[in-house]
Amino acid sequence: MIIVLLGPPGAGKGTQADKLAERLSIPKIATGDVLRAAVRDGTRRGLEAKAYMDRGDLVPDSVILGILQDVLTSPATRKGAILDGAVRTVPQAEGLRTMLGEIGKKVDNVLLFDVDDDELVRRLSTRTVCQSCQTPYMGRDPGTACAKCGGTLVRRKDDEPEAVRNRLEVYRSQTEPVIGWYRDNKMKVYKVDASGTVDEVTRRALKALKK
Repeated sequence: MIIVLLGPPGAGKGTQADKLAERLSIPKIATGDVLRAAVRDGTRRGLEAKAYMDRGDLVPDSVILGILQDVLTSPATRKGAILDGAVRTVPQAEGLRTMLGEIGKKVDNVLLFDVDDDELVRRLSTRTVCQSCQTPYMGRDPGTACAKCGGTLVRRKDDEPEAVRNRLEVYRSQTEPVIGWYRDNKMKVYKVDASGTVDEVTRRALKALKK
């Protein structure tokens, strides 16, 4: 079972991916994580990605899909996977479909985490991250100490309210067409209300998946 997670920044996709992976006993595959792991491990595709990154260029979809293919053909993903951040544009959705077809798999479910814009701005502008270990926090002021390593918490520039609204505009223009693409290709997109507690959202997502 391959599940694709969609939703705007701040909707809690990463948190829900962890929760769903635990409940469904299939791994979460966050695109950024597997890209960094491939670069760190010096795989063939990781070295290819590193060459782009060293030049300051974006890693092309073809390389990222190749790295995802390596992961999705591993024994760990035999029962399926939850894809977080794999699809942000229509070309990525098309590329993922082609790549999965090559390894005899397909997207089985698409979950769209839906939150009001004002709530997203509130969430993200109250988010801080440890400057040292990158642990994220909600509702902790910049300048306070990280509970994990004692480092200083900072607010990322892209989490400032104006920057968040700009990120939402980018999401609307790039990622919302993906929802239409999946529907046009006869794929059911389950809209999940992502407001409320983490556990409430997880319950709604599992209900949408009928699990």
